[in-house]
Amino acid sequence: MYRALLADARFHELLLAFDRDLAACARAAGCTRCGGVLHAAPFWRKPRGLPAGLGAEHARRASFCCAERECRKRKTPPSFRFLGRRAYVGAVGLVVAAMQASAAAARQLSELYGVSRRTIARWRAWWRHAFVASAFWRVVAAAFMPPVDEARLPAALIERFSGGPADRLIALLRLLLPLTGGTAVHAF
Repeated sequence: MYRALLADARFHELLLAFDRDLAACARAAGCTRCGGVLHAAPFWRKPRGLPAGLGAEHARRASFCCAERECRKRKTPPSFRFLGRRAYVGAVGLVVAAMQASAAAARQLSELYGVSRRTIARWRAWWRHAFVASAFWRVVAAAFMPPVDEARLPAALIERFSGGPADRLIALLRLLLPLTGGTAVHAF
Protein backbone atom coordinates (compact mmCIF):
# COMPACT_ATOMS: atom_id res chain seq x y z
CA MET A 1 0.00 0.00 0.00
CA TYR A 2 2.87 2.44 0.75
CA ARG A 3 4.83 1.27 -2.29
CA ALA A 4 2.10 2.55 -4.62
CA LEU A 5 2.05 5.84 -2.72
CA LEU A 6 5.83 6.29 -3.04
CA ALA A 7 5.61 5.59 -6.78
CA ASP A 8 2.81 8.18 -7.22
CA ALA A 9 4.13 11.46 -8.66
CA ARG A 10 1.07 13.30 -7.28
CA PHE A 11 2.12 12.45 -3.73
CA HIS A 12 5.57 13.93 -4.32
CA GLU A 13 4.00 16.99 -5.96
CA LEU A 14 1.91 17.45 -2.81
CA LEU A 15 5.02 17.29 -0.61
CA LEU A 16 6.69 19.83 -2.89
CA ALA A 17 3.67 22.15 -2.51
CA PHE A 18 3.90 21.81 1.29
CA ASP A 19 7.61 22.69 1.13
CA ARG A 20 6.86 25.72 -1.01
CA ASP A 21 4.34 26.93 1.59
CA LEU A 22 6.88 26.48 4.39
CA ALA A 23 9.48 28.35 2.34
CA ALA A 24 7.10 31.24 1.67
CA CYS A 25 6.34 31.56 5.39
CA ALA A 26 10.04 31.47 6.29
CA ARG A 27 10.86 34.12 3.71
CA ALA A 28 7.99 36.37 4.78
CA ALA A 29 9.20 36.22 8.40
CA GLY A 30 12.53 37.75 7.41
CA CYS A 31 15.96 37.26 8.90
CA THR A 32 15.96 35.82 12.42
CA ARG A 33 19.09 37.78 13.35
CA CYS A 34 18.46 41.29 11.98
CA GLY A 35 14.94 41.22 10.52
CA GLY A 36 16.28 41.95 7.03
CA VAL A 37 14.85 40.83 3.71
CA LEU A 38 15.69 37.28 2.67
CA HIS A 39 16.93 36.46 -0.81
CA ALA A 40 16.45 33.04 -2.38
CA ALA A 41 19.56 30.87 -2.05
CA PRO A 42 18.36 27.34 -2.82
CA PHE A 43 20.72 24.45 -3.14
CA TRP A 44 20.56 21.33 -5.21
CA ARG A 45 20.25 17.88 -3.72
CA LYS A 46 20.54 14.48 -5.35
CA PRO A 47 17.52 12.84 -3.74
CA ARG A 48 17.26 9.10 -4.06
CA GLY A 49 14.02 7.17 -4.09
CA LEU A 50 11.92 9.51 -6.22
CA PRO A 51 9.80 8.06 -9.03
CA ALA A 52 11.02 8.67 -12.57
CA GLY A 53 9.69 11.62 -14.50
CA LEU A 54 9.58 14.24 -11.76
CA GLY A 55 10.94 17.68 -12.61
CA ALA A 56 14.20 19.20 -11.46
CA GLU A 57 12.37 21.22 -8.79
CA HIS A 58 12.15 18.03 -6.71
CA ALA A 59 15.92 18.09 -6.28
CA ARG A 60 15.97 21.70 -5.10
CA ARG A 61 16.03 22.50 -1.38
CA ALA A 62 14.62 25.89 -0.40
CA SER A 63 16.96 28.13 1.52
CA PHE A 64 17.40 31.87 2.00
CA CYS A 65 20.15 34.34 2.79
CA CYS A 66 19.79 37.71 4.49
CA ALA A 67 20.18 40.66 2.11
CA GLU A 68 21.96 42.79 4.73
CA ARG A 69 25.66 42.91 3.89
CA GLU A 70 26.79 42.71 7.54
CA CYS A 71 24.43 39.85 8.39
CA ARG A 72 24.11 37.33 5.52
CA LYS A 73 22.54 34.81 7.94
CA ARG A 74 21.23 31.72 6.14
CA LYS A 75 17.75 30.40 6.87
CA THR A 76 16.66 26.97 5.68
CA PRO A 77 13.01 26.16 6.36
CA PRO A 78 11.83 22.72 7.46
CA SER A 79 10.94 20.24 4.72
CA PHE A 80 8.43 17.48 4.12
CA ARG A 81 10.71 16.03 1.44
CA PHE A 82 14.18 16.02 2.99
CA LEU A 83 15.10 14.60 6.40
CA GLY A 84 18.21 16.59 7.17
CA ARG A 85 21.20 15.57 5.07
CA ARG A 86 19.98 12.09 4.26
CA ALA A 87 20.33 11.12 0.60
CA TYR A 88 16.94 9.40 0.31
CA VAL A 89 13.74 11.42 0.38
CA GLY A 90 12.08 11.37 3.79
CA ALA A 91 8.99 9.38 2.78
CA VAL A 92 11.11 6.55 1.36
CA GLY A 93 13.33 6.48 4.43
CA LEU A 94 10.34 6.25 6.75
CA VAL A 95 8.53 3.54 4.81
CA VAL A 96 11.64 1.43 4.27
CA ALA A 97 12.64 1.69 7.95
CA ALA A 98 9.08 0.78 8.99
CA MET A 99 8.85 -2.40 6.90
CA GLN A 100 9.59 -5.80 8.33
CA ALA A 101 13.22 -6.86 8.64
CA SER A 102 13.00 -10.25 6.95
CA ALA A 103 15.72 -11.10 4.48
CA ALA A 104 13.19 -11.34 1.63
CA ALA A 105 11.72 -7.91 2.47
CA ALA A 106 15.17 -6.35 2.69
CA ARG A 107 16.10 -7.81 -0.69
CA GLN A 108 12.86 -6.53 -2.23
CA LEU A 109 13.35 -3.03 -0.76
CA SER A 110 16.90 -2.99 -2.00
CA GLU A 111 15.70 -3.77 -5.52
CA LEU A 112 12.78 -1.29 -5.44
CA TYR A 113 14.57 1.77 -4.07
CA GLY A 114 18.23 0.95 -4.42
CA VAL A 115 18.68 0.91 -0.64
CA SER A 116 21.34 -1.47 0.59
CA ARG A 117 20.65 -3.80 3.50
CA ARG A 118 23.37 -2.03 5.48
CA THR A 119 21.60 1.30 4.95
CA ILE A 120 18.28 -0.18 6.05
CA ALA A 121 19.95 -1.60 9.18
CA ARG A 122 21.55 1.80 9.87
CA TRP A 123 18.17 3.58 9.53
CA ARG A 124 16.50 1.13 11.88
CA ALA A 125 19.32 1.49 14.41
CA TRP A 126 18.98 5.30 14.23
CA TRP A 127 15.25 5.07 15.00
CA ARG A 128 15.71 2.65 17.89
CA HIS A 129 18.77 4.24 19.50
CA ALA A 130 19.65 7.82 18.48
CA PHE A 131 16.07 8.96 17.86
CA VAL A 132 14.64 7.58 21.11
CA ALA A 133 17.54 9.12 23.05
CA SER A 134 16.94 12.61 21.58
CA ALA A 135 15.38 15.51 23.48
CA PHE A 136 12.93 15.84 20.58
CA TRP A 137 11.58 12.33 21.11
CA ARG A 138 11.29 12.78 24.88
CA VAL A 139 9.01 15.77 24.29
CA VAL A 140 7.02 14.14 21.47
CA ALA A 141 6.67 10.76 23.19
CA ALA A 142 4.86 12.40 26.10
CA ALA A 143 1.99 13.29 23.74
CA PHE A 144 1.17 9.66 22.97
CA MET A 145 -0.96 7.56 25.25
CA PRO A 146 -0.51 4.64 25.53
CA PRO A 147 3.23 5.02 24.99
CA VAL A 148 4.65 4.23 21.56
CA ASP A 149 6.46 0.90 21.27
CA GLU A 150 9.99 2.22 20.65
CA ALA A 151 11.20 -1.16 19.44
CA ARG A 152 8.82 -0.82 16.45
CA LEU A 153 9.71 2.73 15.36
CA PRO A 154 8.88 4.25 12.91
CA ALA A 155 6.05 1.78 12.11
CA ALA A 156 4.54 2.28 15.57
CA LEU A 157 4.34 6.03 14.92
CA ILE A 158 2.77 5.67 11.48
CA GLU A 159 0.06 3.46 13.03
CA ARG A 160 -0.84 6.18 15.56
CA PHE A 161 -2.13 8.52 12.87
CA SER A 162 -5.55 8.19 11.25
CA GLY A 163 -6.57 8.19 7.62
CA GLY A 164 -5.19 6.46 4.57
CA PRO A 165 -1.54 5.77 3.85
CA ALA A 166 -0.91 9.27 2.44
CA ASP A 167 -2.55 10.95 5.44
CA ARG A 168 -0.55 8.87 7.90
CA LEU A 169 2.77 9.41 6.16
CA ILE A 170 2.17 13.16 5.84
CA ALA A 171 1.23 13.35 9.53
CA LEU A 172 4.49 11.65 10.50
CA LEU A 173 6.50 13.88 8.17
CA ARG A 174 4.79 16.90 9.77
CA LEU A 175 5.70 15.62 13.22
CA LEU A 176 9.34 15.31 12.14
CA LEU A 177 9.59 18.81 10.59
CA PRO A 178 11.80 20.15 13.42
CA LEU A 179 14.40 17.50 12.54
CA THR A 180 14.54 18.26 8.82
CA GLY A 181 17.16 20.97 8.76
CA GLY A 182 17.71 24.62 9.34
CA THR A 183 18.14 26.12 12.78
CA ALA A 184 15.66 23.78 14.51
CA VAL A 185 17.82 20.71 13.91
CA HIS A 186 20.65 22.16 16.00
CA ALA A 187 18.38 22.35 19.05
CA PHE A 188 18.14 18.55 19.23
